[in-house]
Amino acid sequence: MAITPYLLYEDVGAALRFLAKAFGFRRYGTQVKGSDGRINHAAMKLGTDLIMMGCPGTGYRNPKQLGQATQSLYVTVRGVDKHFLRARKAGARVLEEPADTEYGHRRYGVTDPEGHEWYFAQAIRRGKKRPSRRRLKQSASGRARSGNAGAV
Repeated sequence: MAITPYLLYEDVGAALRFLAKAFGFRRYGTQVKGSDGRINHAAMKLGTDLIMMGCPGTGYRNPKQLGQATQSLYVTVRGVDKHFLRARKAGARVLEEPADTEYGHRRYGVTDPEGHEWYFAQAIRRGKKRPSRRRLKQSASGRARSGNAGAV
């Protein structure tokens, strides 16, 4: 099972370019154009995850025009700090700088040019790293050779 976000953009072509440049999405599948020649439906992937987007009907107001968020997307990535620098350089408006959260993620938040909120995060390790089994065995064998086999 999968959940696929479907975002509305007044300018789908511009959204495709921005999402690729800022966040690393890549084109996926067939783009559908309207009678005016503009893209009115498209899909993109980030890793194996898919998003779709389309052109809304008349009367639609995007989050930027409304002056408020209508939804937020939460996307897991590797190297969230580097990802943040890429997004900021591409012109994403920063909502939150990268920071560690109490629930074990490092995340940042931005908006795209039409005001959709995007949060990108990666899991972080809390506390001390546990030693690997190999390091534990090496440590135990070293203690055995030195006469401290029972020491922990």
